[in-house]
Amino acid sequence: MMKSLALVSLLAVSASAFSPLNVPKTDTASARRDFLKTAGAAVLTSGLVSASPALAEVVVPEQSTTYAFPVDWGLSFKYDEDAAKVRNHMVVATGLAKGSEKMEEFGKNMKKEMVDFVSYYRRFPKVAGKPSFSTLYTSINVLAGHYTSYGFKYPLPEKRRKRLYQEYAEIEKSLKRGR
Repeated sequence: MMKSLALVSLLAVSASAFSPLNVPKTDTASARRDFLKTAGAAVLTSGLVSASPALAEVVVPEQSTTYAFPVDWGLSFKYDEDAAKVRNHMVVATGLAKGSEKMEEFGKNMKKEMVDFVSYYRRFPKVAGKPSFSTLYTSINVLAGHYTSYGFKYPLPEKRRKRLYQEYAEIEKSLKRGR
């Protein structure tokens, strides 16, 4: 509803910005000022319309040292199940704090599972074209890059965690829609 209202107001403002003004020829300064006001409103309104839902605020949970160590590592070779499992394991990995028990073992298992997932599913065009896969692939690259650069014992910085949690929310929505 909000988007349609903003779109209608944008169209109205845009149309009025380029319509002739009923202003006497001698008052060009006022005409310019009116045009700039109208054009400025159009620019501001277009910013409302183009706001991406992917950038919505996501609550970033505090890092924790306590967690349930997963026992279901590996792929089942069913995309929806594997994508949900890898995403869930990545959520746990993203929330680990420094000094978490078995953090290094978790990181090694996580990296192997991510590599296996990507190397298996990117070969299938029907899967590789899904929005959930491309977003998960991006998240995997971020987490794997962190492990490569900093090792398995160091937690992710806050800015990276926030971005990952936003991507995890997108992945979950896409998987629920079967996309």
